[in-house]
Amino acid sequence: MKAILFSCLCMLLITPTNAQQTNKAEKPKYEMKQYWFVMLTKGKDRDKITDTAVINKLQAGHMANMQVMADMGKLMVAGPFGDDGNWRGIFIFDAASKEEVEKLLQTDPAIKAGRLDYEIHPWWTAKGTTFK
Repeated sequence: MKAILFSCLCMLLITPTNAQQTNKAEKPKYEMKQYWFVMLTKGKDRDKITDTAVINKLQAGHMANMQVMADMGKLMVAGPFGDDGNWRGIFIFDAASKEEVEKLLQTDPAIKAGRLDYEIHPWWTAKGTTFK
C-alpha cells in the first residue's frame, strides 16, 4: 500500500499541471522579421541653409512628417544623435520594400531641402521587439 501511495505521489510531482502546460503553450515563438534601418546624415545643402526661420520651419516639418509616418504604422523608432557628427539620427521602418521606404523619406521636408540625407539598410530583429 505504501508503494502505491508513494508511486501516486511521485506521479503528481512529476506530471505537469494544466497551468504548467498552458504556460508552455503561451511562450511566443521566436521569429525574425525584417525592418529597414535608415541612417540620417548631414545633407549636401545643410551648410547652405543658414536662415534660422527656414531651419525652424524645416525642423517642424520633419517632426510633423515623422508623426504622420508613425501614425501610419510605418515608422517604428526615430531619434537624433547627441553630438554634432555627420550622423544626425536614425529611423527604423516597418515597410514591405526599400522602394516604399524611399517614398516615405521623400515626404520629409528636411530631406527634400537637402538639409538631411540618408542611407537605407535592411535590418533584422526578433518580431515584436520592444525597448523597455
